Amino acid sequence: MNRTAMKWLLAISLSLNIGIIGAVAFKQVRPPAPQPAVLSAQLNLPDYLELTSEQRQRWQQLEPDFLHDLAANWRDIRQHREALVRAIFAAVPDRAAINAGQAHIAALQDAQQQRVITQLLAEREVLDQNQRARLMTLLLGRYAQESTEEELLHRK
Repeated sequence: MNRTAMKWLLAISLSLNIGIIGAVAFKQVRPPAPQPAVLSAQLNLPDYLELTSEQRQRWQQLEPDFLHDLAANWRDIRQHREALVRAIFAAVPDRAAINAGQAHIAALQDAQQQRVITQLLAEREVLDQNQRARLMTLLLGRYAQESTEEELLHRK
């Protein structure tokens, strides 16, 4: 191979390496794109749905009791999950206690799901057809991305 060909190969190789290093550096410097689940957590739902002032007033009447009940239910679920994990990892696991704990959590989750359904039906009545479609799309997107912390722990 002659010197000119070697110089061209060296130049191409250097260009390729510089391009790869530049791409890696650009990816490291660029802020990560926000994840849809994070976006929905930071989202102001009444603004996103473009509620009218009358709709906002009705929406605000629906939320406080729902949010209070939901928070209380999550606290109960968390406490029972902790007790269930302790029962599972006890020196001698008591299968009857484990089954009872699981049944209690299932009942709490069912009650919570009923609260959410009731709330969504009430919110549905406040919204027009386009707003309903926007809320449905948002919820379906969020549900498609959800996974439990236990799932995430076992995937790593």
